Amino acid sequence: MPQLANFICARALSLRILAAIFFASLAACGTLAHAARVCDVTAYGAKGDGVTKDTHAIQAAIDACAAGGGGTVRLASGTFLTGPIVLKSHITLEVDAGATLLGSQDKADYPQVQELREPALQPLLSATNAEHLVIRGGGTVDGNGKPWWDAVYAHRAGSNFVAAMRPRLILFDHCKHVLIENMTIQNSASWQVVPYYSDDVVIRNGKILAPARSPNTDGIDPFSSIHVTISHMTIDTGDDNIAIKSGQPNSPGPDSPSTDITITDCTFLHGHGMSMGSEIAGGVQRVRARRIHFQDTASGVRIKSNRDRGGDIGNFDFRDLTMENVGTPILITEYYPRIPQHDTAQPVTRLTPRFHDIRISNLKAMGAKEAGIIVGLPESPITTITLDHVEIAAQKGMTVSDATVTAHEFSVTVATGEPYTLGENAHINRK
Repeated sequence: MPQLANFICARALSLRILAAIFFASLAACGTLAHAARVCDVTAYGAKGDGVTKDTHAIQAAIDACAAGGGGTVRLASGTFLTGPIVLKSHITLEVDAGATLLGSQDKADYPQVQELREPALQPLLSATNAEHLVIRGGGTVDGNGKPWWDAVYAHRAGSNFVAAMRPRLILFDHCKHVLIENMTIQNSASWQVVPYYSDDVVIRNGKILAPARSPNTDGIDPFSSIHVTISHMTIDTGDDNIAIKSGQPNSPGPDSPSTDITITDCTFLHGHGMSMGSEIAGGVQRVRARRIHFQDTASGVRIKSNRDRGGDIGNFDFRDLTMENVGTPILITEYYPRIPQHDTAQPVTRLTPRFHDIRISNLKAMGAKEAGIIVGLPESPITTITLDHVEIAAQKGMTVSDATVTAHEFSVTVATGEPYTLGENAHINRK
């Protein structure tokens, strides 16, 4: 009898396992069916003629695919003029090589929203609390931002200038598992790609472009986001090529940090360089960069903050960087936007920036204007910066103040003046 009982139990367990496998297979088939679903926007009325606004047709295709559990929304060929579009979970937006998603220049198409905890205009493409999102296909997303740029420059000279709200191009707000690949993204009115409080974001094998004189057209701005990977990208913009952020100026908190960000095998042309900040009230931790080429950028490695927007900033490892005609290859400052001639220590607050554990290895820069700036606050000196196998040729030397630098195989060659200028509480320790 015990043998019979054991046999019955084993048989029941086997049946339960088989049933579990069967239902898992059904679920997988359902997922594959959803993934295979294709909603061509022309079937929903999109014209793709560059004149007709296709906003409603594209949104209808997204909504239909999402209602069926997900799938691919396809723009096969043509120029699809549109206002803001909202992506949803399990949607792949496939913009083929012959297609352009073109932002409307009608400012009335962009309603006012709350974004990044402040008033803003709705981005051209956005998703909120969504997951498993993909934008791919070899085509172009174009923000068509020139009217906004022109408005900025028309008023910038005024004494009371405040830049008007402008729509960002692509924003992922509290999203997970996001992929952008093999795309050209360009000409945003403002920041171009913004993962905001998002997790597991991959951006690879593409281009992000804007004219050199286009204001605030940052390429990629991870904002309080984690596990972000940026690779094999060419970024040529009018502002920061990449800017890692967390928390607005004068933020009351709480602000989450940006952490675990990897940047590899990229080329940065024009733009202001690979930046952390300036808005980093939540802090930035664990950033890795490898094999980055900078050409004609204003800066190379740029870490920037101020007393009204800082946090715990460190554990950075940047290596194998090459720079041609870069204005300032290393710009690390706790003063933004300007470094004063003289300053005194202020009380330390929640927003006081704290820079530490920054390592830069195997950097070679030729044709720079100024070798570098490493300047901390009197109340918060920069600590544990390591420059290892760093070679810079510049018109003028490096300025170090309220900072301690450890250097190994570090050389600065200048056309005029001294290679280094050491200010108050500045140390370069050679090993």
